[in-house]
Amino acid sequence: MPNRPRPLLIFAKAPIPGQVKTRLIPALGAEGACNLYLKLLRHSLQQTIDWPATRYLYAPQIDHPQLQQLAREHDLVLRQQVGIDLGRRMANALAEHPHGALLIGSDCPEMNTAAVQQANAALATYDTAIIPSEDGGYVLIGQREPNPAPFNGMQWSHDKVLHHTRQRLQAAEQSLWEGPTLWDLDEPRDLARLPQSLLSDMAGAA
Repeated sequence: MPNRPRPLLIFAKAPIPGQVKTRLIPALGAEGACNLYLKLLRHSLQQTIDWPATRYLYAPQIDHPQLQQLAREHDLVLRQQVGIDLGRRMANALAEHPHGALLIGSDCPEMNTAAVQQANAALATYDTAIIPSEDGGYVLIGQREPNPAPFNGMQWSHDKVLHHTRQRLQAAEQSLWEGPTLWDLDEPRDLARLPQSLLSDMAGAA
C-alpha cells in the first residue's frame, strides 16, 4: 500500500535547564525556557497521539526519567540519536526505517496528525516531503526511503536551510513535495504567538 502510514520520528532533548530553548533564556530564564520546552514537547505528542503507525521518540539522553515517562505515557519507542550534528542524527534516524518515515521536532505548535498525514500521502508519489517553517527551515521532513542527500554537509539554524535542502535534493535527483508553511518557536518574539494554554503556568510544566 503506497499510502500506508509511515513511522513518525519525534526528535527531542532531555528537559535540562540551560540546554534547551537557549535562545529563549533572555526572556524566560533557564528554568522558564526548559519548562516551556517540556510543554511544547508534551503538546507535540498530544497533537499526534492518533497517528496510526508507530511513534518513536529520538533523543540523545534516553535514560532521562522524564523522557522515559513520556515514552510510557504515549506508547513511544525510545531510540538514541546518533551523530555529530543535527543532519547526521536525522539521517541516521531515518536510515533505521528502510520503508520510509516522517520526522518532526517539538517546536511547531501547529504540527498535528493532519499535517503529518498530508506529508505521508505525498510520499506515495514524491521521494521527499517537507513542511517549511517561516524562518527558512522546515518543521517536518519525510522520506519514501532513506537518502542522506538533504543532510550531508549542511549548516543548520539559519534562514537558508530550506533553500540549501532543495538544492541538495535537486542535485540528487530526488523529487520534493512541500506543504503549507508553518511557524516554529525559536526566538523571544515568537512567544506572543503561542496559545495561552502553552504560555500559562510554565512553572508547573516540569
